[in-house]
Amino acid sequence: MITSSARSTVFDIDGTLCFDGQSIDGRILAAIGACERAGHQLVFASARPVRDLLPVLDGAFPSATLIGGNGSLVSVGGHVRARAAFDRGELGALLAEAERYRAGYLADGPWDYAYTGPTDHPIRSRVDQGDLARRVELADLPEVVKFLVVDATDMAALAEAGRALGMTVNHHLDEAIIDFAPGTTTKWEALTSLGIDEYNAFGNDINDLDLLRNARHAVRVGAHPGLDSVARVTVAPDPGAVAAEISRLAAATPVA
Repeated sequence: MITSSARSTVFDIDGTLCFDGQSIDGRILAAIGACERAGHQLVFASARPVRDLLPVLDGAFPSATLIGGNGSLVSVGGHVRARAAFDRGELGALLAEAERYRAGYLADGPWDYAYTGPTDHPIRSRVDQGDLARRVELADLPEVVKFLVVDATDMAALAEAGRALGMTVNHHLDEAIIDFAPGTTTKWEALTSLGIDEYNAFGNDINDLDLLRNARHAVRVGAHPGLDSVARVTVAPDPGAVAAEISRLAAATPVA
């Protein structure tokens, strides 16, 4: 039984709501709409930059708050801002390690991006789907808020090098990619910076760990073992199952 009285609900995107990298099933959208009508403040929090969240949402829930880049970007009322970025020294040290391991990468600025990885890498289908940004040289980005390594000679060693530099590192073994974020930047840290500390959350991967750990009602989509200790409910990575759990949350919301 769902007993949470939290009026904010936070949704990860890929693997939680979106299963094809491009769209969200209509049943899930309808269930989220029911949450919104029940009075929930909607937040979508993703590893994607805000630029790449917009095509997936496709105009739905325009009043929702967006957290992108695993917490390095936020969009409130349609205004996108960087809230964390690599400083010059951090970025230089990370680039030196990337060169050492001959890494190909996707570097995101507040809106535009730089890419040096393989042209046929699966991540390319998720980058700037809406043709909203420009692909530029790394030096042309005003700041770098996220650094995603898509291939390297030793991915595990590169991940450890990033941790040694004090960065937030999420090594996604299933996709063979590494997410680097400046400092202790996480989705949960970004959420609390917006004054949201009582909320429900849906997530599927290790970058949702703190988000789920601190939620009133935490739903794991799929079976990532790293989330065993924080998930209150686990549902199958299936649009029908996810929509049903969101609908249960909407129906259980107390009348204000």
